[in-house]
Amino acid sequence: MLEVRNLAFSYGRRSVLRDVSFSVSPGEIVGIVGTNGAGKTTLLRILATLVYPDGGRVACNGVDAFARPLRYRKQMGYLAENPALYEDMTVKKYLDYRAHLKGEADKRIRRRVTEAAALCRISSFMRSAVRHLSAGMKRRVALADALMLRPRVLLLDDFLAGLDYSMRENAGAVLSEAAAFSSVIVTGHEIADMAKFVTRFLVIKDGVVAKSISLSEVGAEAAVAEVRKAMEGVGK
Repeated sequence: MLEVRNLAFSYGRRSVLRDVSFSVSPGEIVGIVGTNGAGKTTLLRILATLVYPDGGRVACNGVDAFARPLRYRKQMGYLAENPALYEDMTVKKYLDYRAHLKGEADKRIRRRVTEAAALCRISSFMRSAVRHLSAGMKRRVALADALMLRPRVLLLDDFLAGLDYSMRENAGAVLSEAAAFSSVIVTGHEIADMAKFVTRFLVIKDGVVAKSISLSEVGAEAAVAEVRKAMEGVGK
Protein backbone atom coordinates (compact mmCIF):
# COMPACT_ATOMS: atom_id res chain seq x y z
CA MET A 1 0.00 0.00 0.00
CA LEU A 2 1.32 3.42 -1.00
CA GLU A 3 -0.01 6.29 1.11
CA VAL A 4 0.39 9.95 0.17
CA ARG A 5 -0.78 12.61 2.57
CA ASN A 6 -0.90 16.40 2.18
CA LEU A 7 2.04 16.73 -0.21
CA ALA A 8 3.13 20.26 -1.04
CA PHE A 9 5.88 21.41 -3.39
CA SER A 10 6.91 24.74 -4.89
CA TYR A 11 9.46 25.92 -7.41
CA GLY A 12 10.49 29.16 -5.76
CA ARG A 13 7.30 31.15 -5.34
CA ARG A 14 5.32 29.03 -7.77
CA SER A 15 3.23 26.44 -5.97
CA VAL A 16 2.89 23.22 -7.97
CA LEU A 17 1.41 20.82 -5.41
CA ARG A 18 -0.32 22.20 -2.34
CA ASP A 19 -2.34 19.41 -0.71
CA VAL A 20 -2.14 16.11 -2.59
CA SER A 21 -3.49 13.04 -0.81
CA PHE A 22 -4.34 9.56 -2.10
CA SER A 23 -3.51 5.90 -1.60
CA VAL A 24 -2.86 3.05 -4.02
CA SER A 25 -3.52 -0.56 -3.10
CA PRO A 26 -1.68 -3.63 -4.41
CA GLY A 27 -3.02 -4.68 -7.79
CA GLU A 28 -4.28 -1.21 -8.75
CA ILE A 29 -3.15 0.59 -11.90
CA VAL A 30 -3.73 4.28 -11.22
CA GLY A 31 -3.48 6.86 -13.98
CA ILE A 32 -2.49 10.36 -12.85
CA VAL A 33 -3.56 12.97 -15.37
CA GLY A 34 -3.76 16.73 -15.63
CA THR A 35 -2.93 19.60 -17.95
CA ASN A 36 0.66 20.54 -18.76
CA GLY A 37 2.28 21.99 -15.63
CA ALA A 38 -0.19 20.34 -13.25
CA GLY A 39 2.68 18.65 -11.39
CA LYS A 40 2.44 15.05 -12.59
CA THR A 41 6.17 14.57 -13.17
CA THR A 42 7.02 16.45 -10.00
CA LEU A 43 4.69 14.18 -8.04
CA LEU A 44 6.32 11.02 -9.39
CA ARG A 45 9.80 12.42 -8.70
CA ILE A 46 8.74 13.01 -5.10
CA LEU A 47 7.34 9.48 -4.85
CA ALA A 48 10.67 8.19 -6.20
CA THR A 49 12.52 10.37 -3.59
CA LEU A 50 14.42 12.22 -6.32
CA VAL A 51 13.16 15.48 -4.86
CA TYR A 52 11.82 16.19 -1.39
CA PRO A 53 8.52 18.00 -0.81
CA ASP A 54 7.96 21.16 1.18
CA GLY A 55 5.55 19.24 3.35
CA GLY A 56 3.48 16.10 3.63
CA ARG A 57 4.15 12.38 4.02
CA VAL A 58 4.72 9.41 1.72
CA ALA A 59 4.89 5.82 3.00
CA CYS A 60 5.02 2.39 1.38
CA ASN A 61 3.85 -0.48 3.58
CA GLY A 62 4.49 1.71 6.61
CA VAL A 63 8.02 2.75 5.58
CA ASP A 64 8.35 6.54 5.54
CA ALA A 65 9.94 7.75 2.29
CA PHE A 66 11.84 10.61 3.86
CA ALA A 67 12.66 9.22 7.29
CA ARG A 68 13.92 5.87 5.91
CA PRO A 69 14.69 6.56 2.24
CA LEU A 70 17.03 3.60 1.59
CA ARG A 71 14.52 1.04 2.84
CA TYR A 72 11.70 2.85 1.03
CA ARG A 73 13.58 2.96 -2.31
CA LYS A 74 14.08 -0.80 -2.27
CA GLN A 75 10.31 -1.10 -2.75
CA MET A 76 10.20 1.27 -5.74
CA GLY A 77 10.57 0.81 -9.48
CA TYR A 78 10.78 4.06 -11.47
CA LEU A 79 10.66 4.81 -15.19
CA ALA A 80 11.54 8.44 -15.86
CA GLU A 81 10.04 10.46 -18.68
CA ASN A 82 13.46 10.56 -20.37
CA PRO A 83 15.43 7.61 -18.95
CA ALA A 84 19.22 7.58 -19.26
CA LEU A 85 20.75 4.26 -20.34
CA TYR A 86 24.34 3.08 -20.72
CA GLU A 87 24.61 3.20 -24.50
CA ASP A 88 27.82 1.15 -24.86
CA MET A 89 26.50 -1.89 -22.97
CA THR A 90 24.46 -4.69 -24.50
CA VAL A 91 20.90 -4.93 -23.23
CA LYS A 92 21.75 -8.02 -21.18
CA LYS A 93 24.84 -6.47 -19.60
CA TYR A 94 22.89 -3.33 -18.81
CA LEU A 95 20.07 -5.20 -17.07
CA ASP A 96 22.56 -7.47 -15.25
CA TYR A 97 24.44 -4.38 -14.06
CA ARG A 98 21.26 -2.65 -12.91
CA ALA A 99 20.14 -5.74 -10.99
CA HIS A 100 23.54 -5.89 -9.22
CA LEU A 101 23.33 -2.17 -8.48
CA LYS A 102 19.91 -2.62 -6.89
CA GLY A 103 21.28 -5.34 -4.60
CA GLU A 104 19.72 -8.42 -6.16
CA ALA A 105 21.34 -11.74 -5.19
CA ASP A 106 23.59 -13.14 -7.92
CA LYS A 107 21.70 -16.43 -8.06
CA ARG A 108 18.43 -14.63 -8.90
CA ILE A 109 19.68 -12.10 -11.44
CA ARG A 110 19.53 -14.34 -14.50
CA ARG A 111 15.90 -15.27 -13.79
CA ARG A 112 14.89 -11.68 -13.03
CA VAL A 113 16.47 -10.37 -16.23
CA THR A 114 14.99 -13.15 -18.35
CA GLU A 115 11.48 -12.60 -16.95
CA ALA A 116 11.63 -8.82 -17.39
CA ALA A 117 12.95 -9.15 -20.93
CA ALA A 118 10.14 -11.52 -21.87
CA LEU A 119 7.49 -9.29 -20.32
CA CYS A 120 8.76 -6.22 -22.19
CA ARG A 121 9.27 -8.12 -25.46
CA ILE A 122 13.03 -7.51 -25.70
CA SER A 123 14.35 -11.08 -25.41
CA SER A 124 15.60 -11.10 -29.01
CA PHE A 125 17.60 -7.90 -28.44
CA MET A 126 19.62 -8.99 -25.41
CA ARG A 127 22.91 -9.12 -27.32
CA SER A 128 22.36 -5.79 -29.05
CA ALA A 129 24.19 -2.67 -27.93
CA VAL A 130 21.79 -0.18 -26.40
CA ARG A 131 23.04 2.55 -28.74
CA HIS A 132 21.79 0.59 -31.77
CA LEU A 133 18.21 0.37 -30.52
CA SER A 134 15.33 2.57 -31.61
CA ALA A 135 13.91 5.10 -29.15
CA GLY A 136 10.89 2.87 -28.57
CA MET A 137 13.05 -0.19 -27.92
CA LYS A 138 15.22 1.79 -25.49
CA ARG A 139 12.09 2.68 -23.58
CA ARG A 140 11.21 -1.01 -23.38
CA VAL A 141 14.67 -1.66 -21.88
CA ALA A 142 14.12 1.11 -19.32
CA LEU A 143 10.73 -0.41 -18.44
CA ALA A 144 12.35 -3.83 -17.96
CA ASP A 145 14.84 -2.17 -15.61
CA ALA A 146 12.04 -0.55 -13.61
CA LEU A 147 10.00 -3.71 -13.06
CA MET A 148 12.83 -6.27 -13.02
CA LEU A 149 13.00 -6.75 -9.24
CA ARG A 150 9.23 -6.88 -8.84
CA PRO A 151 8.90 -3.63 -6.86
CA ARG A 152 6.05 -3.07 -4.44
CA VAL A 153 5.29 0.20 -6.27
CA LEU A 154 5.96 0.82 -9.97
CA LEU A 155 6.13 4.49 -11.04
CA LEU A 156 5.89 5.16 -14.78
CA ASP A 157 6.18 8.77 -15.93
CA ASP A 158 4.56 9.58 -19.29
CA PHE A 159 4.42 5.84 -19.83
CA LEU A 160 3.06 5.65 -23.39
CA ALA A 161 5.27 8.40 -24.82
CA GLY A 162 7.97 6.96 -27.08
CA LEU A 163 6.61 3.41 -27.08
CA ASP A 164 6.27 1.85 -30.51
CA TYR A 165 2.89 0.66 -31.81
CA SER A 166 3.49 -2.95 -30.79
CA MET A 167 4.32 -2.07 -27.20
CA ARG A 168 1.40 0.36 -26.96
CA GLU A 169 -0.93 -2.43 -28.02
CA ASN A 170 0.53 -4.69 -25.35
CA ALA A 171 0.75 -2.05 -22.61
CA GLY A 172 -2.34 -3.30 -20.83
CA ALA A 173 -1.06 -6.87 -20.67
CA VAL A 174 2.35 -5.74 -19.41
CA LEU A 175 0.86 -3.57 -16.68
CA SER A 176 -1.71 -6.16 -15.67
CA GLU A 177 1.12 -8.64 -15.15
CA ALA A 178 3.12 -6.03 -13.22
CA ALA A 179 0.08 -5.33 -11.04
CA ALA A 180 0.27 -8.91 -9.81
CA PHE A 181 3.21 -7.84 -7.67
CA SER A 182 3.02 -4.01 -7.66
CA SER A 183 0.86 -1.01 -7.06
CA VAL A 184 1.24 0.71 -10.45
CA ILE A 185 1.10 4.48 -11.00
CA VAL A 186 1.30 5.91 -14.52
CA THR A 187 1.17 9.47 -15.79
CA GLY A 188 0.36 10.54 -19.31
CA HIS A 189 -1.69 12.63 -21.71
CA GLU A 190 -3.23 9.82 -23.76
CA ILE A 191 -6.38 9.54 -21.66
CA ALA A 192 -8.36 7.29 -24.01
CA ASP A 193 -5.40 4.92 -24.38
CA MET A 194 -4.79 4.87 -20.64
CA ALA A 195 -8.46 4.02 -20.05
CA LYS A 196 -7.79 0.66 -21.71
CA PHE A 197 -5.65 -0.48 -18.77
CA VAL A 198 -5.95 1.74 -15.68
CA THR A 199 -8.31 0.81 -12.88
CA ARG A 200 -8.67 4.39 -11.64
CA PHE A 201 -7.88 7.94 -12.74
CA LEU A 202 -6.70 10.71 -10.42
CA VAL A 203 -7.03 14.20 -11.88
CA ILE A 204 -4.48 16.73 -10.57
CA LYS A 205 -5.73 20.31 -10.80
CA ASP A 206 -4.74 23.46 -8.91
CA GLY A 207 -2.28 21.50 -6.78
CA VAL A 208 -4.75 18.93 -5.41
CA VAL A 209 -6.46 15.72 -6.45
CA ALA A 210 -9.56 17.25 -8.01
CA LYS A 211 -11.26 13.98 -8.82
CA SER A 212 -10.88 10.21 -8.45
CA ILE A 213 -12.66 8.13 -11.09
CA SER A 214 -13.00 4.35 -10.85
CA LEU A 215 -13.37 2.60 -14.19
CA SER A 216 -15.15 -0.35 -12.60
CA GLU A 217 -17.90 2.03 -11.50
CA VAL A 218 -18.42 4.14 -14.63
CA GLY A 219 -16.74 2.29 -17.52
CA ALA A 220 -13.94 3.45 -19.79
CA GLU A 221 -15.90 5.79 -22.08
CA ALA A 222 -17.61 7.64 -19.23
CA ALA A 223 -14.33 7.81 -17.30
CA VAL A 224 -12.59 9.53 -20.21
CA ALA A 225 -15.41 12.08 -20.41
CA GLU A 226 -15.27 12.71 -16.64
CA VAL A 227 -11.49 13.15 -16.74
CA ARG A 228 -11.74 15.73 -19.50
CA LYS A 229 -14.47 17.62 -17.69
CA ALA A 230 -12.46 17.67 -14.47
CA MET A 231 -9.35 18.92 -16.28
CA GLU A 232 -11.38 21.71 -17.86
CA GLY A 233 -13.09 22.54 -14.57
CA VAL A 234 -16.53 21.74 -15.96
CA GLY A 235 -19.24 20.56 -13.62
CA LYS A 236 -17.27 21.00 -10.41
